[in-house]
Order: sequence, then structure tokens, then C-alpha cells
Amino acid sequence: MPTYYLACDLGADSGRVILGTLDGGKVSLEELHRFPTGATKVAGALHWEFDRIINEFKAGLKKAGDRKLPIASVSTDSWGVDYVVYDERGLPVAPVWCYRDSRTAQGVEMVKEKVEWPTIYSLTGIQFMALNTIYQIATEPAERLAQAKHLLLIGDAFNFYCSGVARNEVSLASTTQLYNPVYKRWSRRLFAALGLRPDLFAPVCDSGTRLGPLKKNLATETGLPQIEVIASCSHDTGAAVAAVPATDGNWAYLSSGTWSLMGVELPDPIINDEGRNLGFTNEVGFGNTIRLLKNIIGLWLIQESRRHWVKTGKKIDFAEMERQAVASPAFVSLINPDDPRFLSPDDMPEKIADFCRETGQPAPDNMGATVRCIYESLALFYRVTLKKLERLTGRKIDRLHIVGGGSKDATLNQFTANALKIPVLAGPTECAALGNILVQAIALGHVESHAAAREVVRNSFELKTYQPQDSAQWDAAAARFEKLLN
Repeated sequence: MPTYYLACDLGADSGRVILGTLDGGKVSLEELHRFPTGATKVAGALHWEFDRIINEFKAGLKKAGDRKLPIASVSTDSWGVDYVVYDERGLPVAPVWCYRDSRTAQGVEMVKEKVEWPTIYSLTGIQFMALNTIYQIATEPAERLAQAKHLLLIGDAFNFYCSGVARNEVSLASTTQLYNPVYKRWSRRLFAALGLRPDLFAPVCDSGTRLGPLKKNLATETGLPQIEVIASCSHDTGAAVAAVPATDGNWAYLSSGTWSLMGVELPDPIINDEGRNLGFTNEVGFGNTIRLLKNIIGLWLIQESRRHWVKTGKKIDFAEMERQAVASPAFVSLINPDDPRFLSPDDMPEKIADFCRETGQPAPDNMGATVRCIYESLALFYRVTLKKLERLTGRKIDRLHIVGGGSKDATLNQFTANALKIPVLAGPTECAALGNILVQAIALGHVESHAAAREVVRNSFELKTYQPQDSAQWDAAAARFEKLLN
């Protein structure tokens, strides 16, 4: 008999409620409801419309309820670092800030005055990014935090909405730069240094924790029975890596979406000066594994460029952008994707052109040239990152698994294989939702282990392999690119 599960997969651009079916050692996904999540500017500040997104989630649950299927459980995964403040009545308090809001720069300065950066890294193993929760929380008015009953990270806020049980699941908690992966708890030292209450963040739970039944009133409203609510891997990257269809050996992964997250799966964190200086992060994965990775700006560069072109009246889809990029000359201009200017929205093509002019390169003068510049620069940045990963771990990586929405981008996948000079295996696309569902299945005893879950993924989806090409041309471009980084 098939078993059914619900996953709410929240990305920074869109959210999906997905029905997963496990049957005969294979898993399939069906999108029941898709909705925009994008942040909104209110009086110059970037907020998430939390109530609207919750209502969209509920609409997805209603669609699931209409199916009258014997659904076993539900769980939500989301992007990291952002949080919801709850009052004593357990109600969310506005605003729910977006990590791209400019207030984070002020938070960095405020934290610097209280605790040194090497100390923060030694306690958390998380790379410096101004958007991290530690810097966001520093800008919160003291009275708002004093009145808060607790804080929940975004995905865990949805699980709380479903179950009434307030827990921050460990994969998402680890993104905050307030969690200690060695002692496996919130960092008491950082809480003390920042003057935060020890109980401000709801307690941490393991991936695959059963939180309890769906609240009765929500079950009634949606037409669902009181199915189990599970904190699977609440961080979308944690969920995606849980579903990487890898076998044993020296593989790395690239979760490719708005962000590119490139790393390896390890049993223990690597927290040392070299890791700190190279900008690597130790996030927690399923089974308390460590995802040693680097956060790299990813398809955000493409998404924001398209958003600008659409705003200026050009009707263009991603397939056409890719086609024009392929038709454009190779290696005319390159950018450093890590440059801070690319983090914020608004006129991405002009920001790219400015970078090229400032570094003595031709500014891309059309859409194809701009997209080609992004593709080549990302692939070369992945190459630099992989070399650093190998140095840090002492491992030689022999293949790369690309999962997530970016795994559909054939041109970027081929460029990545060319740049890295190793095979790239692309797919599946909906890896975050898959991992979410498979961790639910493990938690309920329907799949016996993590290795068995990965075998289910391999049995269910065809992977596309890209072999490296044009090595000499890419080696020459890499030498030029590394000079640009320096």
C-alpha cells in the first residue's frame, strides 16, 4: 500500500505544498499548491508577509484534505536565519524581518562591540554573513525581545502553527550563528555576550522529531485528519542534502537555487582558523551529520537580472535567457559573485556592468552577454570553492551532485563540469521537498535508514551526467578569474 506525506517547501521566492507518495521502494512528488513568498518593502524596510504565507500554506493543506487520502504526516522546510517573534499568547508579532534588509549592517557593528569574530566562529563554526540571525537579533529593540515568549525560525514557525509545539529543529538552528555544534545546544556564551535571555529561542530538537498531531481546529478547517506533525529537516538545504542520491565515496554536493550551497557531508565539524579564513560553515544535517559548506550567491543573479528586464518591458523567460547566453562569446567578462554589491536587489545587470568596468573588463552590453558572464563566473567560483574544500578536508573530490532548481540548468551544469574537471550528476530538482518527505518516512519507521532513503531517491529519479570538456580553455579562464578575486 502506498504511504502519503505532505511537505511545505518554502523558498525565498516561492513556496510549495507537495504531496509525496512512497510506494514499492520509489517516491513520487505532486505539487498541490504554489504561491509567491517574496519579501515586501514597507517604509523602506524588507519584511516577509508572514500571515499571507501562512494562509497560502493553509490553502495547500485544504487541497490535500480534499483528496481524502490516508496522509501520514506533514512538515515544513524553509530558508535559514530568519525568525518569528511570539508573544505570551503564542501569537506572531510583526514585523517578520527579511535577511536582505539593510539593518543587518548595523547589527554587525553592534555585535563587533560585544564579541570578537574569531570567538563567534570558534563557538559556532558558521561563516560570516551579515544576514545571519546573530546580527539580525542585535538590532531588535530590547522591549520587543523582553515581551517575547520565544522565537522560532521560519520553517519551525510553520510546524508550530500545525502542532502547537514550539521547537527549533537542529538543521535550521545551526544557521543562526548562535548554536554550538560541538556541545549541541544554543551557545550560552554568545547569549550572555549579547544580553539575550537563555530561553529566548525555543528549545532545539533533532531532525525527524515527532511533534504531535495536527491541531484539531486546523484539521477541521482543512479537512485533514489529525495527522502527525514532524520536524524533519527544517532547513531547506539540510533537507536537500538528506536526499542527495549519493553512494559512498568522495562526493560533494551543490544545492543550486537562489543560493548555491557547496559542501561535503562529515561526521564532525571542522572549526579552525583555516576554515574561518576560507569562509566555510558547519551546518547540521540529518542524523547530526555536519554539512561543511560555503554559501555562494547563486541563481539570485539570474533571477534579479530577469526581474529588472521584465520591469523595463522585456518579456523573457529563463529558457530564452539561457539560449542567448549560449549564443554569446565565451569569457569576455567575469565577476566575483562574492562581491557584496550583488546581495541586494535592484538593477542587477547594471551592478554587473559596473563591476566589469571597475576591473578593466568590457561591460556586457546585452542580455546574452550578461547571463553568460553570470554562468561562467559561478562555475569558476565553484571551482575555487571545491579546491578550498579539498584543502580543508584533505579529500580529493571525484564527483559533484547538483540538486535543486538549478539542476535543470543544462548550460550552468556543463560549465560547472568543465570548470571543476570532474563529472557532475544533476538531479533531482525538488530535493528539499524529497528530503523533507523521506525524513518524515524515517521518523515514522516507513524507511529503515538514511542510506535506504538515498536508495529510494536513486530508484525514483533519472540523473543526468555531465562530463568535463574544454579543459585548457577553462584552465586559462580560471587563472584569470583567480587574479580577479585577489
